[in-house]
Amino acid sequence: MNRREVVKGGLAALAAGTVGIGGAAPALAQSKMVLKASDVHPLGYPTVESVVRMGKKLETATNGRLSIQMFPSMQLGGEKEAIEQAQVGALQIARISVGAVGPVVDDVNVFNMPFVFRDSKHMEAVLDGEIGDELLNKITANDKTKLVALGWMNAGSRNIYNSKRPVKALADLKGLKIRMIGNPLFIDTMNALGGNGVAMGFDQVFSAMQTGVVDGAENNLPSFVAQNHYQVAKYFSMTEHLIIPELLVFSKASWMKLTPEDQALLKKVGREAQLEQRALWYEAEAKALEKMKEVGTDIVTSVDKAPFREVVKPVWDKYGAKYADMTKRIAAVS
Repeated sequence: MNRREVVKGGLAALAAGTVGIGGAAPALAQSKMVLKASDVHPLGYPTVESVVRMGKKLETATNGRLSIQMFPSMQLGGEKEAIEQAQVGALQIARISVGAVGPVVDDVNVFNMPFVFRDSKHMEAVLDGEIGDELLNKITANDKTKLVALGWMNAGSRNIYNSKRPVKALADLKGLKIRMIGNPLFIDTMNALGGNGVAMGFDQVFSAMQTGVVDGAENNLPSFVAQNHYQVAKYFSMTEHLIIPELLVFSKASWMKLTPEDQALLKKVGREAQLEQRALWYEAEAKALEKMKEVGTDIVTSVDKAPFREVVKPVWDKYGAKYADMTKRIAAVS
């Protein structure tokens, strides 16, 4: 969907007498409402598709009274803009990173720690249980977030890829300049692993690898393929050093205008989206892996992670002390 189509869709909605909830008066609580949703990823991406499916469920359950209009591919801006719009009720639904909420609800930062999860299945068990629910409730209860947390989204594991050589052991990372999300914790993690962490915007990664500003980056399989990074990075190593879930959130300003029945319905379809997105995610990973093999990416699966876990202990010493109790609870989840 391009911007012209979005504008046309908005005008059509107005012509039909529909109103986006952000601009609706309480008296319109039972009128037809179009909930605006945003994501940085394109149509068909697992997080986007799961919200599109949410919209169809809402339409069915309410006989068309509630629906979702999706704005994918950063049409409404990046995650920062999505959060700001949701906080004032200009946008209702957004898929955002845990890192964006961490500065306000510090407890969720435990998910940003290296190797906090044994693998993706362990992460899912944590998110689906008591800890996952507890943190969602803390995000919602915190007045500063101005958000209602509906559920978690799977973003897979983050793995190191580069243009120089396969990374099978710590020694292979020495001297490699690796792009990281601009968070000191992540930079320190890469430096502890022996690489040189470089903070950089996601949109700059392809050209930076192409020109040699960085040797590589780290991310999940679908992003590696979707952003065509395989064209400039031949070697992909399954280090799984970070496994960071994402969040599906709703504007609290808009939430307060909904009836308790509609709130309950949104919580229900939000939890269902958490599980459906997970299935879509694994399908996307499988397709990405096929594409990587097709284009000749050198995929390293035999990474001995024990030494990697050992060398990031200074990162845990620096950032993890306050998460000691939560870390024990996470480790105890089977």
